[in-house]
Amino acid sequence: MKLNKLVTIAALLTSGFIITSCSRQVTRVSTDQTIDISGSWNNSDSRMVAEDLTGKILNGPWITNFQTEQQGKRPTVIVGFVQNKSHEHIDAETFLKDVENSFIQTQKIRLVQGGKKREELRAEKEDQQNNASVSSMKKFGLENGADFILQGSINSIVDAHKRQKVVYYQVNLELTNIQTNEVVWIGEKKIAKYVKN
Repeated sequence: MKLNKLVTIAALLTSGFIITSCSRQVTRVSTDQTIDISGSWNNSDSRMVAEDLTGKILNGPWITNFQTEQQGKRPTVIVGFVQNKSHEHIDAETFLKDVENSFIQTQKIRLVQGGKKREELRAEKEDQQNNASVSSMKKFGLENGADFILQGSINSIVDAHKRQKVVYYQVNLELTNIQTNEVVWIGEKKIAKYVKN
């Protein structure tokens, strides 16, 4: 009888230990805080690259040159495709949203929608032609045409040996005059991470 009680108590203690040792703890942290768990591309990298490159874009001479040629008009920019050529799955959308947000906050340039969002806007205008009142219907042919398009790529190199690796990221962006195909600005941001297991 005593042996059965001891076995039961030992089983309960063991299962309690297993349950508590497998429980997950979640702590909320600031989104500005840099936490690097895996060594892979993360939100801190995205934010850091976006801040650095938008600062460089918005302070480049291309804006002044354009405004001089266009009697002070703000340039209109469309954000195109940023291709992920890295070894990881990187969703460039969060990075691009940070860039677009900086564009809008500074009011130095005008930003127009591109890609699927532009297609959705055009579909809405088309729907309004049949379903909205004439006074509220939005017309085709009145969009702001972009003067420049921002495009780029995210690249990576991994150097690994045994339990150590260095991951090197390079983000390249180019701003091109849509009318002339002239590249008016090129920027890059590099990040290197040393990971030891």
